[in-house]
Amino acid sequence: MPPRQLMPLAPEGAGHEAFAMLPAWNDEVIALKAFTYFPKNQSPDLTVYAQILLFSRSNGAPLALVDGTSVTYRRTAGVSALASRFLSRPDSEEMLLINTGRLAPFLIDAHASVRPLKRIRIWGRNSEKARQLAEDLGKERPELDISSVANIETGCATADLIVCATNSPEPLVQGAWVRPGTHTDFLGNHHPQQSECDSALVEKASVWVDSKTNCFREAGEILVPIAEGKITEEHVLGDLAMLCRGETPTRTSPEEITLFKSVGSALGDLAGARAVWEA
Repeated sequence: MPPRQLMPLAPEGAGHEAFAMLPAWNDEVIALKAFTYFPKNQSPDLTVYAQILLFSRSNGAPLALVDGTSVTYRRTAGVSALASRFLSRPDSEEMLLINTGRLAPFLIDAHASVRPLKRIRIWGRNSEKARQLAEDLGKERPELDISSVANIETGCATADLIVCATNSPEPLVQGAWVRPGTHTDFLGNHHPQQSECDSALVEKASVWVDSKTNCFREAGEILVPIAEGKITEEHVLGDLAMLCRGETPTRTSPEEITLFKSVGSALGDLAGARAVWEA
């Protein structure tokens, strides 16, 4: 998996529109995901559009063109929940979801599949949108207590698991709000100067990432506290592949705060597109 190529389409501060290419291959297929990122898009347009090309590894022949947008929703939620399976407490029952977009139901489904969740609290900048989303998702998942919260601090106070997936240019989750034993997960930001949480949270948490190569280039959650002298690169204990292979320690105590940062990995796109093609 070579480093993904993220190319700004506008000057810094002029909207952050970007085009990206994510290549990866294994013994069977070669995959290339291309996506556009337009964070200011309004419905019905999406923030992210993507397509994934699959080729045969044996002879290079094209195999499929897969809708990358739907694969991205599923692989993003899947990666988030996979990390949680290693890093969150097994008895985690309450999740704070900081997202009111199309990714929200996928994240809830994925995390509910790996932890015994009973309560979902949703926060968004538009409180009415958050309330309506909670009502709609509550009808789809009646076994879960799903509601919106007025502010993030209130949601953090009782959360066992915090999942944040936004394009916010400013930190949303403060380290002082996160209680011991919480697993935190940040998925939305891929700008080196921005972060969805403050440096205080990163400093006191045990940190893992989806890809060290990509996160040390793009993830402000890691790069900002390094620039501030709060942490070093060694503060990142490992990546998702190392977690899966048992090459890095995981949570060591019920009181430990854990943090997972993801900017997107081409291996996840390859796995998702290959599953679609094989089916």
